[in-house]
Amino acid sequence: MEIDGNRVVILGGGVAGSVVAKSLQFHAHVTLVDPKEYFEITWASLRSMVEPSFAERSVINHRDYFTNGDIVTSNAVNVTETEVLTADGHRIGYDYLVIATGHADPLPKSRRERLNQFKEDNQKIKSAQSILIIGGGPTGVELAGEIAVDFPDKKLTLVHKGARLLEFIGAKAGDKTLNWLKSKNVVVKLEQSVDLNAFTDGQKIYQTSNGETIEADCHFLCIGKPLASAWLKETVLKNDLDGQGRIKVDEKLRVKGRDNIFAIGDITDIPEIKQGFLAQQQAEVVVKNLKVILEGGRECRMETYKPHSAIAIVSLGRKDAVAQLPFLTIGGRIPGFIKSGDLFVGKTRKQMGLNPDIVQA
Repeated sequence: MEIDGNRVVILGGGVAGSVVAKSLQFHAHVTLVDPKEYFEITWASLRSMVEPSFAERSVINHRDYFTNGDIVTSNAVNVTETEVLTADGHRIGYDYLVIATGHADPLPKSRRERLNQFKEDNQKIKSAQSILIIGGGPTGVELAGEIAVDFPDKKLTLVHKGARLLEFIGAKAGDKTLNWLKSKNVVVKLEQSVDLNAFTDGQKIYQTSNGETIEADCHFLCIGKPLASAWLKETVLKNDLDGQGRIKVDEKLRVKGRDNIFAIGDITDIPEIKQGFLAQQQAEVVVKNLKVILEGGRECRMETYKPHSAIAIVSLGRKDAVAQLPFLTIGGRIPGFIKSGDLFVGKTRKQMGLNPDIVQA
């Protein structure tokens, strides 16, 4: 039941913002502000490039799970003490604000356009004999794994500027990943970069920072994207950002010093690995805390969020993975069984109140 005067505005409809919107839609007047019309299960996007039909379940229109609230399809451009301004001219008043804008990743507006993008990427992979992947973080590694397993005849080269793969977790995981990629005939070049500014479309020769040349029919750029927080520097929250552009939050996930503004996901300064499942856990804490506030409860009933130790599972194709646990790093079929088959898509759809198997129209 909606409670008058309790307007919750959520900025960003990614893995964190979507959970808040779904969970609070019958507890307050909720407005979701997102430049896209859909929520995407981002950790499934690399599988969708080798199997475009996979995206039918992992790209979900906001309206499919968020049935009782307002959706503004635009970017937020300013925040005042009482309202949010959007690029298309909306002025949206709020009592509580949740910022979950994540990373700046220019994606198409509609679900259909996003699905077509996966089909285009798939065609690019299929028509290439040789493929260059730039970046050896989780995105580059997982894409290399997907292509190596589904298209074993492609000549695959991965170039990474770091001294080892997967620098966001421990060295053992990087070593296991490197060995796995080599076993699939992927050529891995470490401590090198590729200058794409010196490259023109139609060329097939790429040059690395070491002066090596790589011949490839196409490339995929898999390097980190900037946080989507630059716009906040001109708002009332300009002093709430740290030197890296992250929002400083307290243990209740409120912006430090503010009672009615929360921040979750990659955009926060929480000292832990930025991962989708942790962003979802943060969202659940904010949902509980906002419910306490909306019901007039005392602050002592609010939950605190504790940063997690480094746990990560990186998929390597459809059956293998490498997992870093607090006291153990393992590779192969066991971590692969946990993640790599369905990439948690069915589980995530269930959490969003959707049938885990149904393909949407």
